[in-house]
Amino acid sequence: MESKYFTVNKNGHSIKCKIYYNNIRSIDKLVLFGTGFAGHKDNKASERFAETLLSKQKKAAVLTFNWPCHGDDVKKKMSLQDCDEYITLVLDYIKTELNVSNIYGYATSFGGYMFLRYIEQNGNPFVKIALRSPAINIYESIISSIMKRGDMELLEKGKDVAIGFDNKVNVTKQFIEDLKNYDIREKDFIDFADDILIIQGTKDEIIPCEVVFDFAENNVIEYIKVENANHRFQDYAQMGNAIRDIIEFFG
Repeated sequence: MESKYFTVNKNGHSIKCKIYYNNIRSIDKLVLFGTGFAGHKDNKASERFAETLLSKQKKAAVLTFNWPCHGDDVKKKMSLQDCDEYITLVLDYIKTELNVSNIYGYATSFGGYMFLRYIEQNGNPFVKIALRSPAINIYESIISSIMKRGDMELLEKGKDVAIGFDNKVNVTKQFIEDLKNYDIREKDFIDFADDILIIQGTKDEIIPCEVVFDFAENNVIEYIKVENANHRFQDYAQMGNAIRDIIEFFG
């Protein structure tokens, strides 16, 4: 397996990307990986997924990218509109520059929220989509599990606040309000259900298991519940099983 960094420069954006491949000239299937909040293109989950997929499917590839304000992205203010446009521009790059039309989606946490938001607003560009620990109730999870005491008061005063776990991302009051106003649970995904798989652990400390289960059940989406797995699937065997299930779902 090889990897390469590149940047998609278009429409005033500069999107930092990383692609994993065996032979970049013979890619016939590509998985676009959407990272979680405060994640980045070099995350270990995407690398391990790529290693497993590419060992089985020689003409496959996995592409990761930084969301706005994440990793080494140059933007200073986070916005859902920019996140949507990043997805669009990276998809266009895959189709026009890499000449790949067979595109799958795999996203975790915040990335899962963004991929769901994207297909609800734009239609589904993916053959199939796998979501691990998707942040279905992203607004509540940020307020209760990610923000620190006093952060909301700072936002109300017009101050930006840095939030996250290992890494931090600057957010504005507008960004938090936009998350609140676009509640995935209020949207209808029945038309996309056959092409979506959700995997989540019962010990998810960020996104309550019952919230994701209810969303999947309401939209008739295939749902795999993993006993005792946490939000990041930090148990090596549990992550390996999740990767296996995703690759099987993709076919």
